[in-house]
Amino acid sequence: MTTAEFKITIHMVSSLDGIIAKKDNSVTWFETADYYEKGIEMTEQDTEEFLKKIDCYIMGARTYEHALELSGTYGWAYRDVPVIVVTHRNLPIERPDIEIYSGDLNKLVEERLKPKYRNVWLVGGPMLVKEFIRLKLGDEIRLSVLPVILGDGTLFFDQVGQEQLLHLKDVVAYKSGMVELRYEIKK
Repeated sequence: MTTAEFKITIHMVSSLDGIIAKKDNSVTWFETADYYEKGIEMTEQDTEEFLKKIDCYIMGARTYEHALELSGTYGWAYRDVPVIVVTHRNLPIERPDIEIYSGDLNKLVEERLKPKYRNVWLVGGPMLVKEFIRLKLGDEIRLSVLPVILGDGTLFFDQVGQEQLLHLKDVVAYKSGMVELRYEIKK
């Protein structure tokens, strides 16, 4: 294990109007035909190298169910990396690297994540994100904004219920028109 600092990144892909899922849960809006000339190109190799640095994913039940549904068409997006699904529901476990957790989120971070992992990504959904922000468990937010306005659906930040100061760490514009915003969560 590396000696790098432990970090929880809250990551989401959204439309410009902050929608992370259409009402029908389709993801066709992820595929943009936009082209931004000054943007950078992200190769498959770049993406693979970046993803190798993530050593655990956290998600809520609905995100997990949606990921399972999409895996039939697109494959399992999280490779062989451990996935912790936070839920009180009894869900099917279809892979050996998936674990269900239904306890205190502070204990999850302190007792299960910090001793084993360095780079943890929370990938959905909005209710779980809201709790991580409220409890000050996240360290950064990476928001990938796609060039589309959906107008209706599930909001990424819906009624967070408190003000949260952020510090802009980086902005990257891609040839696809996607813009990635990276914020440190001030504690």
